[in-house]
Amino acid sequence: MPKIVVTNPIFPEVETRLRDVGEVVINGHGAPWSRDELLDRLHDADAMLAFMTDTVDQELLDRCPNLKIVACALKGFDNFDVEACTRAGVWLTVVPDLLTVPTAELAVALTLGLCRNLLAGDDRVRAGGFDGWRAELYGSGLQNAIVGIAGLGRVGLAIAERLKGFGPRLLGFDERPISQAALAGCGISPVAWDKLIGESEIIILALPLNARTFHLVSAAALRRTQRGTRLVNIGRGSIVDEAAVAQSLEENHIGGYAADVFEMEDWAVEGRPRRIPQRLLALRDRTLFTPHLGSAVRSARLAIEQAAADAIIAVLSGRQPANAVNREEPRRDPSTDLKSTANAPMRSSASGPSSKVREG
Repeated sequence: MPKIVVTNPIFPEVETRLRDVGEVVINGHGAPWSRDELLDRLHDADAMLAFMTDTVDQELLDRCPNLKIVACALKGFDNFDVEACTRAGVWLTVVPDLLTVPTAELAVALTLGLCRNLLAGDDRVRAGGFDGWRAELYGSGLQNAIVGIAGLGRVGLAIAERLKGFGPRLLGFDERPISQAALAGCGISPVAWDKLIGESEIIILALPLNARTFHLVSAAALRRTQRGTRLVNIGRGSIVDEAAVAQSLEENHIGGYAADVFEMEDWAVEGRPRRIPQRLLALRDRTLFTPHLGSAVRSARLAIEQAAADAIIAVLSGRQPANAVNREEPRRDPSTDLKSTANAPMRSSASGPSSKVREG
């Protein structure tokens, strides 16, 4: 039977579906396997169900010659080398839309929590010193606020849709052309990046991570924001220079930072930090952090895992998977194979649509 390696715990019903088509090896411990532990299990596998904690690169593919598909239970794939998968004859699939609504909801929650000082208020009550109303912890509301959304893909537009009922003025930035109908439907006025960061009182980052967006929110960019601007990041950690954010907060320039994503998570970034900066964590009165909960809604996570399982089942059955990132049929390039082409394994014959560059 085909071997399927699952790198994180999954729902029992998803496991049952996969066991119907192959031998399944699951990391059921919560903590990611080390690279060596992963390769020990994956070297003879036919399929990999991957998560945010994984990185797939040329070295891994060279050491896993039977691999036919890497099915990602996620949307952003900056930790996965698309071109290397295509050269190796391995399908790479993602789940493009099931994370949209939960992530947009969390973005709104973080925005409200940061603007209304919910964490500081909770601390005040739990400390035991609250004995009734006082004139303190004044924050800011969303009505008539200028909110800039950077990234107008599915998630960015879903955030705008949910925010517009609060009555802000919405600005939006994206390098790609966005239909006027979509912008008008969400009440967004499209602007350039410099205008968005210069005029917004609240900036919400919903961008993918790529060469153009890496540290887009730099020290220089932060200096162009208004004093007191609040920043919310639900895109990718490395869109933001966390050290620069900490310094801006310490200097009382920006008014607050909320994040569900962190630089340490961006495994494919060379030299990434290994932890969240302590100076950022210490600024508890002006920050609000969640541990990458964007899609952490039970029904959504189950649907995401089911979609990834669907892709694996399709390829192991000789069919084209849905939502392939390498849109043409991936074929092994013999020039990149460490092994003789005479020993090259058979790959799925499922054909599909063309390779595209990585997105976040």
